[in-house]
Amino acid sequence: QVQLVESGGGLVQAGGSLRLSCAASRTILSINVMGWYRQAPGKQRELVAITTSNGSTHYADSVKGRFTISGDSAKNTVYLQMNSLKPEDTAVYYCHVPLYGQNYWGQGTQVTVSS
Repeated sequence: QVQLVESGGGLVQAGGSLRLSCAASRTILSINVMGWYRQAPGKQRELVAITTSNGSTHYADSVKGRFTISGDSAKNTVYLQMNSLKPEDTAVYYCHVPLYGQNYWGQGTQVTVSS
């Protein structure tokens, strides 16, 4: 079992940056996959980025080159650095961990990008 707490969302102008944090209640070294998803109003939740325990990463095409996912095992935290933000990045961002056949989600953090 794992609890996830996101933070770092907010309101930013287009072209700006934000860094989201996802603090896990257990060591992330014991977690094979951690990811960020987002859900905009009226749309389905979509994958933004994932990172694996062997260091590999995967990004949605819409955020490649702008977003970076990383982890700090000392803080049991995964980050999502978001640069060159666009209005279409506006959404609630969720941290996700699949673990022992269960899907764990954080409460979400709102990101709003104004044009």
